[in-house]
Amino acid sequence: MKTSSALRKKPALKRVKVRFGRPPKELAGEVDARILNAARKVFLERGLEGASIDEIAEVARSGKPTIYARFRDKRALFTAVVTRDILSRIAEFKVEVPTGATIEARLISAASTLLHWGLDGERIALMRLAIAEARRFPDLASTVGRTARDLSTELGVRLLGELTQSDELRSLPAFAPKQLTTTARFFLDLIAVPMLFRALFEADLKTLDAEIDAHVARSVPFFLAACRRGGVS
Repeated sequence: MKTSSALRKKPALKRVKVRFGRPPKELAGEVDARILNAARKVFLERGLEGASIDEIAEVARSGKPTIYARFRDKRALFTAVVTRDILSRIAEFKVEVPTGATIEARLISAASTLLHWGLDGERIALMRLAIAEARRFPDLASTVGRTARDLSTELGVRLLGELTQSDELRSLPAFAPKQLTTTARFFLDLIAVPMLFRALFEADLKTLDAEIDAHVARSVPFFLAACRRGGVS
C-alpha cells in the first residue's frame, strides 16, 4: 500500500525558455566581425566569382541564414569587406607623434610608419581585387577611391598639425590652418602615393617594403624645402 507521502504530487519541472533569432547585442558585433573576416579570407583566395556563401559560412562557423540576415547577397558582402578593410582601417590608423631632434627626423619617422602599415600584404591584395572588379562595381570603386583620398588627407592634416605645433614651421604659410589640407595632400601625393601605386602592380611586396625608408628619407627633405620656399599652394 502506497504511503500518503508517496501519493504526493511531484513538483512540476520548470520549463526553460530557448531563444532563437539574432544574437544579443553584445555578441552581434563578434558575429559580424567573424563573417567579414571569413569573407575576406575566401574572397582573397577565390576571387569574387569563385567565392561562395556556402564556403564563407563554413569558414565563419555560421549559418547561411545568419549571413543573409546581414548581407543581401555576395555583392553586398564584398562591398562590406572592402569598405571595412580599406576605409575603416584608414580612419582607425593611429600613430604616436614621434620624437626627434628636428622636424625632418619626426616627419621621416611618421611617414615610414604610415607606409609600412599601409602596404600590408592582405590590404594590398584586397585593393587589387577591388580594382579588378571595378567594371562590375563602378559605384564601389569610385566611392572607395574618393573616400580613401578624403580619409587619408584628414590623416595627413592631423599628422602634420601635431608634428609642427612646436616647430618653426608653424609660422610658414603652408602650415596655416586654411592651407594645411592642401599641404597634407601634397605630402601624401609625394611620399605615399608613388609607393602605393608600385605596391598595386609589383608582386614582391617584401622588396618594396625594404625600399620604404630610403624613399621617405629622400622625399621628406624635398617636401620641407618646398614648404619653406612657399612652393606648396
